[in-house]
Amino acid sequence: MNGNTPYAGLPGETAAGQRAAADVPDLSSTQKRLLHRDVSRIAARTREFLPNEYVVDADVSTGATGPRVTVAVRPPVGHAVSAGFSPDLEDATEEVITSAERNEVARGLAASAALQVKQAVSDNVTPTAK
Repeated sequence: MNGNTPYAGLPGETAAGQRAAADVPDLSSTQKRLLHRDVSRIAARTREFLPNEYVVDADVSTGATGPRVTVAVRPPVGHAVSAGFSPDLEDATEEVITSAERNEVARGLAASAALQVKQAVSDNVTPTAK
C-alpha cells in the first residue's frame, strides 16, 4: 500500500515520509519578497483593527506542499488565534495575496481575537443593567 502514496519514498532518493525535491516548488527571490511583503501587510492591517494590547505576528515557512503563510494574534486575555494558508504562486507578478484577501484575513483575525477576549472576561464581568 505504501508504494501508492507520494510519501512512500523512492529507493535511494527520498526517505519514507519525505517529499521528493521535485514535488516542492522553489520560490524565486521576487516571489519570496512579494510573499513576505504581502504577509507583512496582513499583519499591519490586523494591527489597525486592534488596540495596542494585542500582539500580531506573521510568518512564512516552507511546508510539504510549498510556502505556508501564518498570521497570529495574541489577545491580552484568552486564547491566541491564527490564520494559515498556502498562497497560489502561479500568477504572482505584483502581489501574491490580493488586497481583498489581505483585508478578509485581517478582519477575520481581529474579530476572532476580540471574541476571545469577550469570552475570557464574560464570566468575570457583572452586568450593570438588565
